[in-house]
Amino acid sequence: MAEKQRVLIVDDDANIAELISLYLMKECYETKIVYDGEEALRVFPDFKPNIILLDLMLPGIDGYQVCRELRASSQVPIIMLSAKGEIFDKVLGLELGADDYMMKPFDSKELVARVKAVLRRYQAAPAPAAPQTEQKGDYVEYPDLIVNLTNYSVIYMGHSIEMPPKELELLYFLASSPNQVFTREQLLDHIWGYEYIGDTRTVDVHIKRLREKIKDHESWALTTVWGIGYKFEVKR
Repeated sequence: MAEKQRVLIVDDDANIAELISLYLMKECYETKIVYDGEEALRVFPDFKPNIILLDLMLPGIDGYQVCRELRASSQVPIIMLSAKGEIFDKVLGLELGADDYMMKPFDSKELVARVKAVLRRYQAAPAPAAPQTEQKGDYVEYPDLIVNLTNYSVIYMGHSIEMPPKELELLYFLASSPNQVFTREQLLDHIWGYEYIGDTRTVDVHIKRLREKIKDHESWALTTVWGIGYKFEVKR
């Protein structure tokens, strides 16, 4: 029998946490509830969750700080939950490394669907393989850069680069159509699809993360086309 996937629920509202746990257990997930950020960081290494549902407004260490500390050592997927709906809060959460952001109150069925969608993306992306000289499957190759969608690996300047699935898919999509300009809306549609309900700043956040890991090359660059969107520019 396949091992149940584990969900760590971090929320100081016991009623909401129990309700989330109930719906996820009905979908055959194993859940664990903690009520503050310190406890979340303490139980994380032993529980080894496949995904974390993280409330932002926690006593003590808030959800932003929990996310920041987890991202220092782990790529475990995180969905942030918050009653704060300002664009700034969403963008900050995504910049810190969250994979999705849901507003309270939320529909329980939508939450379960988001959990499944995020887990599908991560399950499709094994850990980066060691650099290889021979590539197989769907990949694009430029000087000092290979993006392989088959084994979800990125080799940059001869080294494997840790990259969450959506960052890699965005890089691959742009690099697969060199010098073609895509609007933020087009990128949202192609990369996140119907499962994602978000704003176009999500794309900006992911481009920013990519630029922190992949610097512009003399032969190519991730270029902003002001007022329109982005392109993978190949320099002639």
